[in-house]
Amino acid sequence: MTRFWPLLLLTGCSQGPAITPGRVVSNNPCIDAVLEAVMPPQEIGAVSIWSQRAESASASVGWANQFPGIGADAEALINARPRLVLTGNLASTGTNEALSKAGVRVLSFGVPATVDESLKQVVSIAAAVGHEEEGRALAARLQAVTRQTQVRGKSAIIWQAGGFVPGEGSLQDELLQRAGFRNASSQYGLGQWDMLPLETVMRQPPDVIFMPASAAGDDGRTLALRTHILDRHPQTRLVSFPDELLLCGGPTMERAMIALRAAA
Repeated sequence: MTRFWPLLLLTGCSQGPAITPGRVVSNNPCIDAVLEAVMPPQEIGAVSIWSQRAESASASVGWANQFPGIGADAEALINARPRLVLTGNLASTGTNEALSKAGVRVLSFGVPATVDESLKQVVSIAAAVGHEEEGRALAARLQAVTRQTQVRGKSAIIWQAGGFVPGEGSLQDELLQRAGFRNASSQYGLGQWDMLPLETVMRQPPDVIFMPASAAGDDGRTLALRTHILDRHPQTRLVSFPDELLLCGGPTMERAMIALRAAA
């Protein structure tokens, strides 16, 4: 998950968008999802450009499109004259330094590795924008949604476009376990985030494979695996699990748990 953000957050707008001064600005799609849940739209000046694209959004794209989109360009962020900029901890240090010198308040948040970390982060983000009560309510709802309700049984992997698989110690590993699955990444000798070759999956598939629903942009990997599994391993289930559910914790966990539990 963390491998995406250096590229995402170093990409910015060269021209500053027309943003109402004095509002909160976020250039991180994970943070945007929390703002959507806890903050009135009239208090938000801009959101991440990545929240305005379905393939990278954790917030609702329709919600995000009502705001100007912004990246990590320091000039654009300064010109927005926000009361607060919320960003990821992998954002450009040069950008954050420029904002600090310009007197712009910046708060950075990393990608949580556990459910508990994610719940605490939701409250921290909400408190930072003056909506701690709403943040605590959201965290309570997510805590209920992600609670352990089933004993781990069937083996499963989340196999995303490009062959990356979340392993032990990742947030996705914990969600799999809480949904009642045993993460099969360890049987393949994978690390926390690792590549799993197509051929390995074909030889020894787990009980369930969560993966994107189409082969778009993945060189036919998804189609090849689907065809092979359906022909030779009818006991293995292939379940649609969009890649964007892997990018963040926070409110995204609710959608992820719905997909995981439906398969369990």
